[in-house]
Amino acid sequence: MIFVYILGRLEAGTENEVLNSLKSISQVRKASLTYGIYDLCIEALFKHLEELDDFVFNVVRKIPGIKETVTLVTSRSISSQPDQAISFG
Repeated sequence: MIFVYILGRLEAGTENEVLNSLKSISQVRKASLTYGIYDLCIEALFKHLEELDDFVFNVVRKIPGIKETVTLVTSRSISSQPDQAISFG
């Protein structure tokens, strides 16, 4: 499995519309509006890199209001709950 964070910069005033458009997308585990350089953080999970490519290029970047994205692919993850540690790869 491929777990990613996709960071996005949004056009001012489109935050709620962008967030609402992500609700029905099955790959999105969580989407949050954020402060700082990036306005949006999407947590998503994929079985193959081809799925990730399709998601970024044909879904996320086509949402009105998204100006720019940066994709971070995780190498390993842990949870604050020890019995829920996750490792990919």
